[in-house]
Amino acid sequence: MSGSAATMKIVIGESLAGKIAVAAFAQRGVAISRFSPALWSRIGALTEEYRTRFGDTPPGGIEALAAGRNLYKAAGVDPTRRRPASEALLRRILQGKDLYRINSAVDCCNFCSLRYMLPMGLYDAEKIEGDRCEIRLGLAGESYEGHGKELVTLHGQIAAADGAGPFGHPSSDSTRTAVSVSTRNLLWIVFAPYGIQPGELETCVKSCIATVTEHCGGTADRIPDPALEARGI
Repeated sequence: MSGSAATMKIVIGESLAGKIAVAAFAQRGVAISRFSPALWSRIGALTEEYRTRFGDTPPGGIEALAAGRNLYKAAGVDPTRRRPASEALLRRILQGKDLYRINSAVDCCNFCSLRYMLPMGLYDAEKIEGDRCEIRLGLAGESYEGHGKELVTLHGQIAAADGAGPFGHPSSDSTRTAVSVSTRNLLWIVFAPYGIQPGELETCVKSCIATVTEHCGGTADRIPDPALEARGI
């Protein structure tokens, strides 16, 4: 993939049609650092805000997590068995732990996922095979090596797939398309329930673009969401 949205297409597979929505953009020409003090200041402030707001409230009692859980439920996935990345991030900070520190781009994605309580995937656009990304349910036998070297099984799970097969999942992405400090072009996908309000999703995406542009530079190209287009939005 060239890293441009001019040729990239996001397709919702039949198995998830009318069940999920996605918002995506390509960020070209980024300069990724190992650590951004300014970004981590924002992460620290959001962490303290959430610890104060939610305290010891169990995840099931946090209304903000409903969107991510509804996304999984609509796809027939139990969100308590494999949690959306946004929920996993929140659970981590409410346990008194800091977020993982990876690099400025991935940290931006985790910050935005935590801020908007929606699972998001971030990928090295140059490692994606072809110009078509299909969001579908994983097939029997499909899996990939995830971050931390664990094997992520995808049968019956929401998956983002290119010409070489699945590379992304709202809980854990693959090492094949992992973002590093040498990455120059990004593909960012926000996973959302089909019934999300378009204005809410648009606000989220604009904030994601602003955040990664501020801390990693580059230029964003929006990629149309076919699910929203089908609804005339």
